[in-house]
Amino acid sequence: MRISLIVAMAKNRTIGINGGLPWNISEDLRLFKTVTMGHPIIMGRKTFESIGGALVGRTNIVVTRNQKFLANDIEKAYDFDEALKQAIAFEELWGQDNLVQEIFIIGGAEIYTQALGRVDRIYLTEIQAEPIGDAHFPKIDWSEWTEIDRQDREPESITGPAYSFIVLDRKK
Repeated sequence: MRISLIVAMAKNRTIGINGGLPWNISEDLRLFKTVTMGHPIIMGRKTFESIGGALVGRTNIVVTRNQKFLANDIEKAYDFDEALKQAIAFEELWGQDNLVQEIFIIGGAEIYTQALGRVDRIYLTEIQAEPIGDAHFPKIDWSEWTEIDRQDREPESITGPAYSFIVLDRKK
């Protein structure tokens, strides 16, 4: 079972501002959907609320300390370990059609921090900009990772940033 993290991150580690993204890159959103479709996804409550609801075609597991939190079409976990156990169980049960059994950590910053030590793969959209943000990816020792794929992209618009799709595997 592969545990993967997927993130769009600027050069300054910014991943969000005011509950949203500081950029608009439609190709990144399409890639996110394609890569995560059919797999369990783990996210924090704030990320869930910023998305606006459960993502179709995936088992959505929301980590929250709020015992009264309710939302449609999600599984709830009270800590990251519980969420991870749920995701593994769902992928083992429902993931037979997938070529690779894989679960995805999709954010936010606090969940990324808790997950980073357990992740086997990172799907990174590296944004070639340094926007102001209020959510940041945790510091990471990139020497522990091997880049296995990179696709550099030009900006989608005149005012948009260049970006790269990068896949990294943890060194054994």
